[in-house]
Amino acid sequence: MSSATIEALHRYTLCESPTGDARSLAAMARILEADAGRVGFRTARETHPTGDHLIWTLPARGVTGDPVLLLSHYDTVWPVGTLATMPWSTEGDVIRGPGVYDTKAGLAALLAAAREIDGRDHPEVRVIVVADEEIGSPTAGDLVRTEAAGARAVLGLEPPHPGGDLKTGRRGSTRARIEVTGVEAHAALDPDAGANAIDELVDQLIRVRAVVASRPVLLNTGTVAGGGRTNVVAGRAHADLGLRFVDPADEEAVLDALRRLHPVRAKASVATRLLSHRPTWSPGPAGTDLLDRIRVIAAGLGQAVDGRPADGAADTNTTGALGHPTIDGLAPRGGGAHARTEWVSAAGIAERTTLLAALLTGLVTP
Repeated sequence: MSSATIEALHRYTLCESPTGDARSLAAMARILEADAGRVGFRTARETHPTGDHLIWTLPARGVTGDPVLLLSHYDTVWPVGTLATMPWSTEGDVIRGPGVYDTKAGLAALLAAAREIDGRDHPEVRVIVVADEEIGSPTAGDLVRTEAAGARAVLGLEPPHPGGDLKTGRRGSTRARIEVTGVEAHAALDPDAGANAIDELVDQLIRVRAVVASRPVLLNTGTVAGGGRTNVVAGRAHADLGLRFVDPADEEAVLDALRRLHPVRAKASVATRLLSHRPTWSPGPAGTDLLDRIRVIAAGLGQAVDGRPADGAADTNTTGALGHPTIDGLAPRGGGAHARTEWVSAAGIAERTTLLAALLTGLVTP
């Protein structure tokens, strides 16, 4: 394994880059762009106030046709300062630190793979490195859809299944907000003049649970807020919901029910909006064919890889749901994503670097 790859991962880990922290993300973006430029990528950005999405292009060499698209991200769930209590460390094959597994090791492996294929024939390689993936990529969806439309294959650099298997589908993931506006009034002197937004919100949440109850849908009410004083009828309230789907039909039915929510109380109003939305990606023929091709290429390297659907969501939901040939989980093996036990395998980084290099040169048919 190249010491330069580990050194790059070390630098990436020391540059903490939590979602939404524009200053920290900008510092990380500069480091990544410099490294990408050194291995031959042309770099560009799609700018956003909360963090820029990075767009890299490695021009084709000796191969015509559509590009291979890789999807990754450089934001993490860890706030600045986490390194003080969760420092970078290496012990044998285990590398620890905030973001090493999800998914800075994937970026290090990709750039090492690009270095390995220098001078070899390969199609055009396009890379999108998203700045807000950890909150559902609310600003990146259009960019991902546009880039995927012209790609021969989409490879996701999210962590794999435990042990290293790839991901061939993902649950749909939606963050939705129910907002209720009521009418404030004195809670004792004139309660009937008001409409309690919190009570209305509770009734709406019961309605949503009834819709979900008969379906294989995961629903988590993650945030509830509203009101202000116990002697004032609450004028406003809202709840943020996390929804996970395994079937597109269930997804559409539940989201349609959310759109059609109407108030129980005459003086109240109810509105819903999606904070982020990743459609259900069900395994299909295009992904199965791509997985078969990856298996063959991996076998030629002495690596055995398999694939199956995953519960978590990522930007590959978008490309897979659209029918583009998509496989995810190509970052190095490890564990503890979003946990203080987060770690990545040094040997796994070497394995994935070799596999990624082989895929970038071997996926040459449309």
